[in-house]
Amino acid sequence: MAIRRAGGSTIAGKKYSSTAVDANYVLPTGGTITTSGDFRIHSFTADGTFGLAGSVKGTGFRYYSDSGLPVNHLVVAGGGGGCLGGGGAGGLRSTVTATGGGGSLETPLILIGNTSTTITVGGGGAGGSNVSGAQGSNSVFGSITSTGGGLGSFNSTGGDGGSGGGGAAPQNDPARNGGIGTANQGFNGGGCVIVSPNTQSNGGGGGGAGAVGATSILSNGGAGGIGVAVSISGSSVTYAGGGGGGGYSSGGAGGSSVGGNGVAQAQTAGNGVANKGGGGGGEGYSGSSQGGSGGSGIVVTRYLVNI
Repeated sequence: MAIRRAGGSTIAGKKYSSTAVDANYVLPTGGTITTSGDFRIHSFTADGTFGLAGSVKGTGFRYYSDSGLPVNHLVVAGGGGGCLGGGGAGGLRSTVTATGGGGSLETPLILIGNTSTTITVGGGGAGGSNVSGAQGSNSVFGSITSTGGGLGSFNSTGGDGGSGGGGAAPQNDPARNGGIGTANQGFNGGGCVIVSPNTQSNGGGGGGAGAVGATSILSNGGAGGIGVAVSISGSSVTYAGGGGGGGYSSGGAGGSSVGGNGVAQAQTAGNGVANKGGGGGGEGYSGSSQGGSGGSGIVVTRYLVNI
């Protein structure tokens, strides 16, 4: 791959020649475009297209490639909806280090010049009222797919997903396990434990990109798993926290204030934060309770300019 710029320089361990910049170099388009230091950033909070339009000349773009532009990415899927169990966070994949673990650190995606790449931003799953919530939807950037968060259950094992949803059971039912997260995208959901015939309904917390969801204790919902902080946009932002589980007595906190909070009976649970892939909070199992919806995902790309 020949990437050229005015003046020789080494970037990411590769030597770039001192050949003068061609007059027809390309500048990508799509999403909300910002800059931070030497990076140009495209943020997608809805479906769109990341394009390399060969006819566009960009005065700030200082290098180009004959075969493709090295682009970093962050792809976060929609969070799962909660019911009694908290919804799992949307899967997180990134080429920029995620503080707190969880999301995978991958090789930068190479985009071929003069082409465009379809962006899909996954929506959050709907919360349930005495019925399991819905799984979140996948987010996609070219060949990179992050899996939607697992659903928070009503009286069964939590749903599998990017992060697993919380398992839950009404009074006197057997214990249930949390759903399974996707490797390098998120963690498992928490389960519920029925420890005596008099224990009331309870649900585990949804898994997050940074940790498993907590197991519920007695009649109290488990906390959602924490998210992870990623600085691809120029500042540290936390994504993909799991929803807190619901309980007869109290609900669990949502992970990293990104997942929705779980609640006690006859209350409405919190929703996952939009465009951060948080799981929906769990409800407390009564006719008037309502689980929270998962938060939508996001896709962010960046590449070096002005170097």
